[in-house]
Amino acid sequence: MTDEILPSATAIPTYEASEIEAGRKLFSRPVTFLLGVAQLEQLPPEDKTEICFAGRSNVGKSSLINAVTGRKDLARTSNTPGRTQQLNYFDLDGACHIVDLPGYGFAQAPKDIVETWQNLIKQYLRGRVTLRRVFVLIDSRHGFMKADLEMMKVLDESAVTYQIVLTKADKLKKGQLEKRIKEVVKALVKHPAALPKIFATSSEKNTGLGELRAEISSLL
Repeated sequence: MTDEILPSATAIPTYEASEIEAGRKLFSRPVTFLLGVAQLEQLPPEDKTEICFAGRSNVGKSSLINAVTGRKDLARTSNTPGRTQQLNYFDLDGACHIVDLPGYGFAQAPKDIVETWQNLIKQYLRGRVTLRRVFVLIDSRHGFMKADLEMMKVLDESAVTYQIVLTKADKLKKGQLEKRIKEVVKALVKHPAALPKIFATSSEKNTGLGELRAEISSLL
């Protein structure tokens, strides 16, 4: 971990060196795009563990997926919010599926299309038995926003276990990040499906990625 970016806090999970190495080995394996899902009927068979990444438009989700997998352009990044318009499935060498959800909240698309995305997300989350964990990305500079809380409510009601991943942690000073982490942990008490351990990450500085990989590895 990078001390300048990531403060010591009980909310931040720690891992043994062997766990970090297991995560590194897992994500050193081939990762390939499998398919894009625009309708529930297109979902692949429920024969592999699924790990899902969710977040508001432009929260840095594609950048984080690229950083975690060690690929530059696996998930398409863009400065234009709302570019991911379907559930994008990636296959991690047969070990599991990584699912990139459409960004929720603001999106530069017609209202009816945005509503279709949101309905697809909700139906997926409520009915996917192989979904093991959802990582909800929150911009560390802003904390929880209305759209984040709405997504968390869906996850709570669906009894889908999730963890918060703070993105762009390098944009905050240590004291600011510590304060944000405390705010997040306090808020999570009200959310029954949320795990109390969160991640503070930076795709640019590679902060927190080893820990996130280790957590995903432990789920398999």
